[in-house]
Amino acid sequence: MRGRSSETKLLQELILYAASAALSGLVLYVGLRQLDPNRHASKKAAIHHKKELAKRLGRPIIQTNPYEDVIACDVINPDHIDVKFHSVGGLEAIKEALYELVILPLRRPELFSGKLLGPQKGVLLYGPPGTGKTMLAKAIAKESGAVFINMRISNLMSKWFGDAQKMVAAVFSLAHKLQPAIIFIDEVDSFLGERKTTDNDTLTSMKTEFMALWDGFSTNQNARVMVLAATNRPSELDEAILRRLPQAFEIGMPDNRERSQILKVILRGEKVEDNIDYDRIASLCDGYTGSDLLELCKKAVYFPIRDLLNDEKSGKRTAEPRPLSELDLEKVLATSKKTKVAAREYSRLSSSHSDSDSSPVQVSINQLSKLVVSRILNLNLDNQDS
Repeated sequence: MRGRSSETKLLQELILYAASAALSGLVLYVGLRQLDPNRHASKKAAIHHKKELAKRLGRPIIQTNPYEDVIACDVINPDHIDVKFHSVGGLEAIKEALYELVILPLRRPELFSGKLLGPQKGVLLYGPPGTGKTMLAKAIAKESGAVFINMRISNLMSKWFGDAQKMVAAVFSLAHKLQPAIIFIDEVDSFLGERKTTDNDTLTSMKTEFMALWDGFSTNQNARVMVLAATNRPSELDEAILRRLPQAFEIGMPDNRERSQILKVILRGEKVEDNIDYDRIASLCDGYTGSDLLELCKKAVYFPIRDLLNDEKSGKRTAEPRPLSELDLEKVLATSKKTKVAAREYSRLSSSHSDSDSSPVQVSINQLSKLVVSRILNLNLDNQDS
């Protein structure tokens, strides 16, 4: 009887300890969740955005988990994208190739069935900054009618262990539910760069999970989900990632004809004079990217406004600013520099200025130290010969 009572007492103590441990864990979990200052705002925003997503896409509210709700905040309806292929100046050969390899399989899946004609699972856009890679990605989503998921690494990171991998899985599961879908990763080298031993464990596990799920979708021939990546440093991408991006397009510096087309696209719909020689202005903009040309036009449109304000100061009333002229563009070219060029010139002038500012005492000390080092080396060589 005593042995049986002691066993019962021991069992009760074990149950009590287990219950207290479970209660302590629950209290700790709830307490840590309460310490998160953004929990209510992020959850409320995600639920609201999910309802808006269903409304904008004309679909009933899809069943999603909390991780997919966070990713849903980065989903863009293609109907709300205002960039089309004709909004991108130049790149005619690349746009034609993208239409055949990427857009048609997403728009006409009945024509591209089978192993060889299946939709592309990975496309890489690479080239110098400011050449229109992100704009081209938006145009692809618009032309294909695919849901655009702008994947941001900050949304995938979490302080909770294992949540980062679940967020990566949510990207693909939500894309599968909303297909046709494009998962866009801008500056992909910052996320899927070469794996190193010094990488953070969380980032390494995220890369592994991403590549595993990416391959999983490639085995499903009916899934119209594509990963679209953009970078200006393709050499820093991991080899495993490059294998999963079989279609790569270089978005290089525009030539004179493409710069002329870009200028026409930028100034389309603006109030400009009819006699502007776009080819001549483009020839003066050698080395300019599409982003540089956009900034050039932004600066030029201030000249008509400046003239209007000067007329008002002199007592002359003008109803509206005059049209943009070719002379306005030439003035901007003569008075401003590209940001990259200005930065390089400043660095070069700063380095040359620091060299010229060296005092004579410092120069003589440097010469003396070089003389002493050479004498020591000569003595060592003489000792070795003897």
